[in-house]
Amino acid sequence: MNGKHVQDRRGNILNNPALYLAIVITVAFVVFGIVLPQTMETWMDAIFSFFVEYFGWSFIFFVSIFLILIVFLMISPLGSIRLGKDDEKPQYPLITWFAMLFSCGMGIGLIFWGVSEPVSHYIWPPSGEPYTAEAVHQAMRYSIFHWGFHPWAIYAVVAGSLAYFSFRKGLPMMLSSTLEPILGKKGISGGWGVLVNVIGVFATMFGLATSLGLGAMQIGSGFETLFGIESTERLWVGIVVVITVAAVASTVTGIDRGIKNLSRLNIFLALGLLVLVFFLGPTLFILNLLTHSTGEYLQNVIQMSFGIDAAGAGTEGWRDVWTVFYWAWWLAWAPFVGTFIARVSRGRTLRTFVVGVLLVPTMVSIVWFSIFGGSALYNEHFGVGGIADAVARNEAAGFFAALELLPGSSVLIFVGMFLVAIFFITSSDSGTYVNGMLTSGGMLNPPYQLRATWGIIEGAIASILLFTGGLKALQTASIIGGFPFMFLMLLMVFCLFKSLYGEMKEGSLPGDKERVGEALKDLKREGKIGRSEKS
Repeated sequence: MNGKHVQDRRGNILNNPALYLAIVITVAFVVFGIVLPQTMETWMDAIFSFFVEYFGWSFIFFVSIFLILIVFLMISPLGSIRLGKDDEKPQYPLITWFAMLFSCGMGIGLIFWGVSEPVSHYIWPPSGEPYTAEAVHQAMRYSIFHWGFHPWAIYAVVAGSLAYFSFRKGLPMMLSSTLEPILGKKGISGGWGVLVNVIGVFATMFGLATSLGLGAMQIGSGFETLFGIESTERLWVGIVVVITVAAVASTVTGIDRGIKNLSRLNIFLALGLLVLVFFLGPTLFILNLLTHSTGEYLQNVIQMSFGIDAAGAGTEGWRDVWTVFYWAWWLAWAPFVGTFIARVSRGRTLRTFVVGVLLVPTMVSIVWFSIFGGSALYNEHFGVGGIADAVARNEAAGFFAALELLPGSSVLIFVGMFLVAIFFITSSDSGTYVNGMLTSGGMLNPPYQLRATWGIIEGAIASILLFTGGLKALQTASIIGGFPFMFLMLLMVFCLFKSLYGEMKEGSLPGDKERVGEALKDLKREGKIGRSEKS
């Protein structure tokens, strides 16, 4: 019986057209990058310029709309609906759940940009003069903005939609399932459904490759700081290969062993490093900056959300390089992170889900940037400087340049490198699970052979991008992957609210049965039911 089940399951995977189409596209990209690297670099530059010039506004506008809708979902009666059956309990404890979603959500990025982004804004602010007190405040406000509510709202849209249709409606865990109200149950596995899932794989590969590339660049910078080994493309690719092997080994153990345990280790290491920098750095300045930046962010979040600088009052090109890139990066990560968060979020209500996915990570991001970025900004604005020069030469060097100025720097840098590597492994591991699910018909635990295949392809794409343009190529890859997925997300939001309001109209929201029961008791006490029955 079990043997037949496994055989049928493998047969379904091999008959899945999304698998073959996704592999053909990604392998073609890898081969093209190997054979014609210069041509690919030229094309990537042209694509980046085209998208930010003509479609930059769409990223800024629609991502803000996603945030508004998710906040409405959290505060509305729809938030009481459970991602599963009404009596289901959460699959994972709260701390474990948060550790997993945070590790796969933005672990590598926070370490890479925790110092480099605030310092970059300080020397190249969105408006006004650099190297000023106002530039310090702008640097923190926009760093929090880029890592706050908006990216997690993107994740919440995809994860909430997928968890709802999979766990409550009983559909396969495929992105196409979120469009069931439009495509129908048969359509989610048909031609349009295959296209949706392939776009999801495509976006996932480029979004994940961006993060893996950033991680490799940062580990390379750590080697250069500690051991004097020059951080070059060859070293980056070597790091990608080693980490990819470790990630493939981890994915064989499954979520409940590999990813879960590594995610817990991530959180403890990150928290330990955070506390050490807080006490070893300018503690009072960090506390003041944390308070000031939080207030400025909350006060200006609406203006920043829709600010495009149409008349050119700010620094030319700043929003294209930063905000548009970030929103595209988050969109490209959305199918990967969203699917993984959905996978581990069964049993939670939509309200609890949104609070956990939207509010808590934003608070962590505020604290993270205030401590790491604040320590670096203090050194640049009041101290001896030097971090800005390191960031100007190589963005990956900022984190370790800041740690190098603290007591016990060698230990801190080594812990930081190890933390990046673990985040690297969990991100790649999670990505293999997601692509395995998307190309296996929605299996929650796709075969390890399929996961390993996607892990190897992810590493190959990251290596190609690093060889054909470094950070600029990684940014372009995010935009290429995120743009088409943004329009799928608009359809997801429509389908989610359509189905949720359908439940409300049918009176099947949690608590409705209890309210109906109490109403019947009241009618009986008043004798209305008895009289109607006698009559």
